[in-house]
Amino acid sequence: MILEPIGLPFSQVAALIEALRQRGETVATAESLTAGLVAAALTEVPGASAVVRGGLVVYATDLKDRLAGVDPDLLAEHGAVHPDVAAQLAVGASRRCGADWGIGLTGVAGPDPQDGVAPGTVHLGFTGPRGTQVRTVVLDGDRHAVRAAAVRVALEHFAALLR
Repeated sequence: MILEPIGLPFSQVAALIEALRQRGETVATAESLTAGLVAAALTEVPGASAVVRGGLVVYATDLKDRLAGVDPDLLAEHGAVHPDVAAQLAVGASRRCGADWGIGLTGVAGPDPQDGVAPGTVHLGFTGPRGTQVRTVVLDGDRHAVRAAAVRVALEHFAALLR
């Protein structure tokens, strides 16, 4: 079970899935840093297939463009870990998977910096019926802790957007 190591109560994710179901809305993800962990966490809930459309694992920088539609000029200028990349990942997930909502994650889990960005830096993109927004957080811990916290923060923020 993916939720226990991430520190998310099953009931919290189940409530998020139920909120989407009641609204008649769907979600998709485009994940770099977390490599599909957000989609895996969402689909721990029985019945999630009614609202989870799918997800893109775009770990390699070129796949952010090819699969998720991130602007290649943005990637060339700023690298893969940038707030605008997270926003475009969210939009790409929504568009490519035909979902009402998109969640995009990019960041540096560590232990080394990437493109001059410090480990623990995470950009979370969200797009939905009311537009697109990005949240940037700096998370502590080793690689596993950063990735787990990124999933937790992404789902907590997404749940707040649904309220």
